[in-house]
Amino acid sequence: MVAILLAAGAAVGQTHAPWPEDWNNRNDPALWVTVGNAGNAGEWSGVSYGGYGPNRICGAVSYEYNIGTYEVTAGQYTAFLNAVAGVDTYALYNTNMWLDGYGCKIERYAGSGTDGNPYQYRVAADWANRPVNYVSWGDSVRFANWLTNGQGNGSTETGAYNLNSAMTDAQLMAVVVPSAGQRATWSTGTKPYFLLTSEDEWHKAAYHKNDGATGNYFDYPTSSNSVPSNDLTNPDGGNNANFNQSGYTIDSPYRRTEAGEFELSDSPYGTFDQGGNVWEWNEALVGSSRGLRGGSFHSDGYYLRAWGRSDNYGPTAESGGLGFRVSQVPEPATLSLLALGGLAMIRRRGKK
Repeated sequence: MVAILLAAGAAVGQTHAPWPEDWNNRNDPALWVTVGNAGNAGEWSGVSYGGYGPNRICGAVSYEYNIGTYEVTAGQYTAFLNAVAGVDTYALYNTNMWLDGYGCKIERYAGSGTDGNPYQYRVAADWANRPVNYVSWGDSVRFANWLTNGQGNGSTETGAYNLNSAMTDAQLMAVVVPSAGQRATWSTGTKPYFLLTSEDEWHKAAYHKNDGATGNYFDYPTSSNSVPSNDLTNPDGGNNANFNQSGYTIDSPYRRTEAGEFELSDSPYGTFDQGGNVWEWNEALVGSSRGLRGGSFHSDGYYLRAWGRSDNYGPTAESGGLGFRVSQVPEPATLSLLALGGLAMIRRRGKK
């Protein structure tokens, strides 16, 4: 287990945004950025606004919240599997994570037998800090519930989401997600709730200009209205992302960059890789699908834009291009602690 918790080092010559000391310590401020400017106006997204998917106003959030600085990594997901998937009742592991050429290199192997569980998991060291993939919407909300319940042997079935062993597309589409009002109530409570991001939380963190309770947004989640490039340079020149622009940013076998690889291409709030790397699940119901935003390493720059809403995948879908990040509606003391880290991030990015 120790090997799983340690962050893998970046390849020689690469740089990245500051990583947390312990990827699995959810109190580490490096794992979160605070998204303030509560009560901001949203903006239209969808097919009528140059994008795709049903039209909807996105990005208006009435409460302060935290969102993952990075996508959930293969190392973090491995810790989750070892905690709750020794039997894997809810199919949280996909064998393509290890066997497929696009997988995130999490391997399942025979357990020791001392705890009665048939399975254990490990991740290749040079994949631990790249985003997990081959995860479904159901896997994502179970991970969030597990965080809410303190990790360890915490329940995956209760928390912000009452899953009741939901496994099929129909069952997962029927899962009720917490409303904005419920989230606002939690933000003033005494217990932090971890969630899969709502579409509004995701959109605001990616595109809002962080300039007060406004309706001002960038077109791309790299703090820019210009199409990013997919160059991987040292140091990062800004406005870059991992997507397919007449070729991949990184060729086989990795395809995905490490978390925060584009260290000067963050959003105005300080998130990384909300454009490219992997598509990220959110809570939205979009037709017969659950929401995905942001594009991936094998999609083109069109899908990184603010006005696109994916409606292509049911909630049991799993592929090499699908991942997620989480948000948190925290207790006040935790919020204050994380705000300090957010100030440091804002000062670093003051030139934008």
